Amino acid sequence: MSEIYTPFAAAFTLIERLDSDLMEIVALSLGVSLTAVILSAVVGLPLGAALALFRFPGRRAVIVVLNSLMGLPPVVVGLTVYLLLSRSGPLGAMGLLFTPTAMIVAQWLLITPIIAALTLQVVEDLWAEYGEQLRSLGSGPLRAVPTLLWDGRYSLLTTLLAGFGRASAEVGAVMIVGGNIAHATRVMTTSIALETSKGDLALAMGLGVVLITLSISINATAYLFREFTRPNYA
Repeated sequence: MSEIYTPFAAAFTLIERLDSDLMEIVALSLGVSLTAVILSAVVGLPLGAALALFRFPGRRAVIVVLNSLMGLPPVVVGLTVYLLLSRSGPLGAMGLLFTPTAMIVAQWLLITPIIAALTLQVVEDLWAEYGEQLRSLGSGPLRAVPTLLWDGRYSLLTTLLAGFGRASAEVGAVMIVGGNIAHATRVMTTSIALETSKGDLALAMGLGVVLITLSISINATAYLFREFTRPNYA
């Protein structure tokens, strides 16, 4: 029993005294994931809205591909980014491999399809509900994009939270392109894997507690937004 209790006690001690190594890893993890989510929102929100509102040849094929990309294997994304940023790759001269920037790129590739696909569904539903009214006011699909994005902002925020949760829990891709370098590219997920293999269960468990708390907080926030935006017919 003490074999389980001791690492837990040590983990909470690290959290309580804000251990510098733990805080550094958490800060880098949050910085990388938040940056990836912001960049994915810049691309994914308008892309999803455009696919929802505009009709063009090949649209269905694009949507199928987009939905398929939601299930991209992280290690494949990591390998792709690695090949692009390696010295022999087309972007090797930029020297981005094994840096937080490479990790951001990998996470961006992973979560942009998720945000775009979920945005498509939200905007498509809103257009079905308000499209006729917007057209009667002289607002075509292009002019309706910002209106519908604003109207669906709470649902879209839930989408962004889902993307952040996916990014913060990623380990395979960031391990490949980041290298898990101490004080440089070591994030929560890769640190947990490393410290567990080293037998340093206190730090691994401390990071695990932070990661679980973060995951619960994200899901609770998403749930509250869904409840807040749900129509009340009572």
